[in-house]
Amino acid sequence: MKKYILGLLAVTVICSCGNQKKDVEKAPIRVKTEQVNASDSGSGQTYVGIVEEREATAVSFTGMGTVKRVFVSEGQSVSRGQLLAEMDDTQARNLLSGAEAQMTQANDALSRYKMLYDNGSLPEVQWVEIQSKVAQAKSQLEVAKKNLADCRLVAPVSGIVGKKMVGAGETALPSQAVVTILDVSSVKVKVAVPEAEVNDIAAGTPTVIRVDAINRSYDGGQIEKGVAADALTHTYDIRVNVRNTERKLLPGMVASVRFKTSRGPSQGGDVLIPITAVQKNTDGNCFVWLVGKDSTAHRATVGIGDTKGNRVIIQTGLESGQRIVVEGYQKLSEGTKVVY
Repeated sequence: MKKYILGLLAVTVICSCGNQKKDVEKAPIRVKTEQVNASDSGSGQTYVGIVEEREATAVSFTGMGTVKRVFVSEGQSVSRGQLLAEMDDTQARNLLSGAEAQMTQANDALSRYKMLYDNGSLPEVQWVEIQSKVAQAKSQLEVAKKNLADCRLVAPVSGIVGKKMVGAGETALPSQAVVTILDVSSVKVKVAVPEAEVNDIAAGTPTVIRVDAINRSYDGGQIEKGVAADALTHTYDIRVNVRNTERKLLPGMVASVRFKTSRGPSQGGDVLIPITAVQKNTDGNCFVWLVGKDSTAHRATVGIGDTKGNRVIIQTGLESGQRIVVEGYQKLSEGTKVVY
């Protein structure tokens, strides 16, 4: 009987250990992948770019005072004429009240002296002096009205609030930006192009813009070429105009820009992948991480060719339709489960 009980306990311990092993199985590692596609090669060069706003407008008060309220926040869409902020207008209202009183006094004097002037009992010089005082009072009243109106800051253009530099309770100085408004109805994608390749790009060169952050591709428009090279990198800034009717492209997003130029034509079977996805073994051979149908990672030895921008041609080892890991491969080992 004792032997039977000991055997039963042994079986129970073994089963529990087996369950524990299942429980401690490693969780899948999250990675970013890209599907290999030979059609992505085409002819041309690919670069990394940054999305920029079409235009940035700094909005500020014309006078100095304490900011009472700010009605917008960063990233908020605003329309032209919309109220953005208010300044404490106590002093401006007092000045307006004084100007209105002077205007009333001047008009009253004008009406009384007009009767004398019409009767011929008021010299012409005094009549001109009364009219001059009325004009001065009117001018001061208009200035006071404008000072009061300037305590309200309204949007001069439509767009998205980029940065808010001044908050409630702070002192705003003349021409000090309170907020910036970004026009993103269309955007520009800026890329740095080496001097040896800049002459292959014209104002009308076709481009394809890929933004992974929103998983969208766009056809680029007019190209603006810079004329001053960077002294260190010997590259020229080129900006590609892109329509942004849905306003999904935001300043600061990273984009992949492919210029369809005639330089470096590639064969139809070429495969282009990001350079950063290629690694080297201790024996010097290059490899990438392939994701199998069972969502496990496997090393695949590849032969590489010429680079095109931030991508490299894979001559052997990959086929169109396969999926490779482009980010997060640092924690991978053979057979690791992944999610993407």
